[in-house]
Amino acid sequence: MGKNDFLSPKAIANRIKSKGLQKLRWYCQMCQKQCRDENGFKCHLTSESHKRQMMVFGQAPMRVVDGYSEEFESTFLEQLRQSHGSTRVSAKVVYNEFINDRNHVHMNSTKWLSLTEFVQYLGKEGLCRVDETPKGWFISLIQKDAMEALSDERRIKRSRAEKEEEDRLREQMEAQIERAQAAAVLENHLAGLEGGAEDADHASKRQKVDRPKSKLEQLMQQDQARKAQAAAMANGQQKQHADRAQRGQEAAPPGRTDAPWLHKGIVVKVMAKELKDYYKVKGQVVALVSRYVAEVSMLSSGDVLRIDQAQLETVLPSPGGAVLVLRGQHAASKALMLGVDTKRFKAQVQLPAGTEAWLDYEDVCKLHSEL
Repeated sequence: MGKNDFLSPKAIANRIKSKGLQKLRWYCQMCQKQCRDENGFKCHLTSESHKRQMMVFGQAPMRVVDGYSEEFESTFLEQLRQSHGSTRVSAKVVYNEFINDRNHVHMNSTKWLSLTEFVQYLGKEGLCRVDETPKGWFISLIQKDAMEALSDERRIKRSRAEKEEEDRLREQMEAQIERAQAAAVLENHLAGLEGGAEDADHASKRQKVDRPKSKLEQLMQQDQARKAQAAAMANGQQKQHADRAQRGQEAAPPGRTDAPWLHKGIVVKVMAKELKDYYKVKGQVVALVSRYVAEVSMLSSGDVLRIDQAQLETVLPSPGGAVLVLRGQHAASKALMLGVDTKRFKAQVQLPAGTEAWLDYEDVCKLHSEL
């Protein structure tokens, strides 16, 4: 039997040692190599493979440590869930079971310096119930139903959308009240002007018998008549706008200068930073609540939100995709995307008549493929 034979006593002893756990201080997590003694570990530190791994580590040290920390945390919690469920158990028992796997992530490569610090972290994050006893730290897993967590998340999103809708409706009602009050004040003022004009007319008729009107008086009377007529027309327009606002047909609410461009079926991008879960996420306009507010279905999750057009942005497809013209003389017309000019921020489209046109990015938007 040769010296390096597979069945030699030394080879068998080496295999037995390799299956068991070695000292943690002689383990290199970056290279995933376990050394048997200090001399072997020093030799490994001077090897070319280890130096290459340390160069990778030096480029983003915090990212590497955070990655090992996340892997250690998830694997430890999975071990606790599978072995003990929600049972209260000593943290040392779980840790010893966890490190039985020879390929586990070692704690010296994470951001936690000791098991006590890691257990305290689990308690602060609400992942486990932890308590300290004379026998050491004990933990129990906090198991939360996945459906319950999903329902809570949807409930939060729904309440947030309802609150935004309530705020928007309240602002609209306040604006309508202000317009109605302004219209009432203007109507009373015009009524006073008309009454004064009638009194002046009667007085002038009485003065006709005594003396003829001068040219200056005639000009003043004509000017007053024109002012009264203009005020009456303005009053009529105010009443018409108020009636449209009450029927939900107001072209532009007070304080808005942008023209409405929302259409059903277009693909838009959410640009509201306060909607953290949906910021820069694309969605399809499935319904119009008003000319400025739409119900948008997120393409990634299917969630439906009510969003103002000021918080949305148009999306351009690749050349050959279908678009909808939003503004201009060809508004509401379907067209074909031909290309873009990034310097002028314009898109080239082919209109239904076969003509080609260059339109601004904001004047065209991608159509959903299901239309």
